[in-house]
Amino acid sequence: MISITEWQKIGVGTTGFGIFFILFGMLLYFDSVLLAFGNRHKLKGTSFFLGGVVIVLLRWPLLGMFLETYGFFNLFKGFFSVAFDFLGNTSNIPFLSMLFRRLQGTSSMV
Repeated sequence: MISITEWQKIGVGTTGFGIFFILFGMLLYFDSVLLAFGNRHKLKGTSFFLGGVVIVLLRWPLLGMFLETYGFFNLFKGFFSVAFDFLGNTSNIPFLSMLFRRLQGTSSMV
């Protein structure tokens, strides 16, 4: 009979938890109701980003990358103000905190 050490038992347990959570995350990620709910108000950014990918695949890389960049900023414009606020609060450098406060005031939380 093969003897299993305690470290091997812990490794099997954590691997099992990891596989479970990966499969559960994939199940939730590909749920059509959650995808439609989370992406309904960001249709413009998604269409520009995916359109840029298609344009790159059609051998127009510069135009496609511009469209992808525009779509990326449209998708994550609500996150930028949160990130700038966090960086401005955590940094002790006066110039950076002033810059982050200015940048944080220009974007909206949409």
